[in-house]
Amino acid sequence: MRIAGLLMTLLFVLAVIPAYGQAPQGPLAPKSGVELQQAPKGIPLVKVRVSLVNTPVTVHNSRGEMVHNLEAGDFQVTDNGATQKISHFDLGGDPISLVILVETSSRIAALLPEVYKTGILFTQTVMGPNGEAAVVAFNDSVDKLQDFTTNSDAIEHTIARLGQGTSGAKLYDAMAVGVEMLTARPLPTPDKPGRRRVMMILAEATDDGSSAKLGEVLRQAQLANVTIYSVGLSTTRAELQAKPKDTRPQITPPGVYPMPPQPGVAQTPNTEANRYGNIDLMAAAVWAVQHIHDAVKENALEVATTATGGIHLATFRDRSIEKAIDEIGGELHSQYSISYTPTDADVTGYHEIKVNVVRNDAKNLKVRARPGYFLAEPES
Repeated sequence: MRIAGLLMTLLFVLAVIPAYGQAPQGPLAPKSGVELQQAPKGIPLVKVRVSLVNTPVTVHNSRGEMVHNLEAGDFQVTDNGATQKISHFDLGGDPISLVILVETSSRIAALLPEVYKTGILFTQTVMGPNGEAAVVAFNDSVDKLQDFTTNSDAIEHTIARLGQGTSGAKLYDAMAVGVEMLTARPLPTPDKPGRRRVMMILAEATDDGSSAKLGEVLRQAQLANVTIYSVGLSTTRAELQAKPKDTRPQITPPGVYPMPPQPGVAQTPNTEANRYGNIDLMAAAVWAVQHIHDAVKENALEVATTATGGIHLATFRDRSIEKAIDEIGGELHSQYSISYTPTDADVTGYHEIKVNVVRNDAKNLKVRARPGYFLAEPES
């Protein structure tokens, strides 16, 4: 029986071998009526595409007053010269997602008591009834102190207890963190309201120690539809408000000085104003976004706000920090929000946005909107 079984197995193997030898080489022939699947000729490049562009629009009349009676049909929006169809239009009603970015370096330590009082302004004037906010502090480090919340008490508590940090000011790194946080907040669509993405910066106009470049951060902010507002903190004002520190040996009674003051020129309001020179901010903003690897050495906050449609308010002269925040809050709830889907959304390079009012009295109106955005070639 064992021999018979071995013989049957051998006969089976011998029968199968010819069948394998006769198997067709290469792919099987297609069945009749079935379409062939073509082999790919190459992996196509993945292009960056912008699905929605949102721009805040502020309109003032000849007296500097904000204009609130415009409709969607009163505006014309072009992207690279092509007229766009407005898909979402709102006047100050879309709820706000706000990142509050506060410098806490030792250089502005004398101003921190004034900053501590601003929490209620952010919650009542800037956020509005349906808004949410997060708080980020920066000096030599960038610290997320409070994630997004609608709890006004939490925001006010966080701002009132900001701690003084070191002498550095990683402004651009902090801005990059703020943009990243805002990118996750929902944008408005034609079907449902979303949130306006806003960053409010309380800081000096300089950066110290960041690895991020301003142009790179602004490019991302534009693509994420983030509007940047800034309140300039003056180191000169901080020095004037700080208590003087006298480290000289006291060889005479208090208030009596043995030597006349050393010669020198103290910084004045005029020299402070010279820091904000009369430059073409719109051109500087476009240049910064196009040249992301080059450093922006002056007017960083003004360039950032211009590039995204916001405003920068300095606080050295007769404008306090609280007054500046109040002004920005008033604008946020009185400005138009316009959205559109670009007709050339996959075209790389710089896209110039222009917003015009097409009413009869348009020549008497001043329109402010962000200048554009930049689509980079995809990385290989």
